Amino acid sequence: MKKIIFILVAFLGVSTMYAQEIKKNKFVANGDLIEATLYHDNGQIAQTGFYTKSNKLQGDWKSFDANGNKLAKALYENGKKVGTWFFYQGENLKEVVYKEQNIAQVRTWEIKDTRVVSNLP
Repeated sequence: MKKIIFILVAFLGVSTMYAQEIKKNKFVANGDLIEATLYHDNGQIAQTGFYTKSNKLQGDWKSFDANGNKLAKALYENGKKVGTWFFYQGENLKEVVYKEQNIAQVRTWEIKDTRVVSNLP
């Protein structure tokens, strides 16, 4: 009898786990752009941003790890890397400035409490 109850409980646990809805990537028309929300397998958001109708990245893009922590914030203009990007790496924040599709400047910041301290010479 105990074995039957154990098997039943195990089966219900596994079936509940598989019954959870797996989120599918979403693409929604938003004026001249297509708003994209991409998901990790666990349902957490992986990336958010916009595409042009000609399928080029546009505007702000944000990336997140499988736990929901922000990894990067990027900026595109008609598929080209522009402006200042930020990469979040544990206790460090990397700031990368793009000009004409090339890296023009890189700064690494150490995050301490509520202050940000530059590691520049």
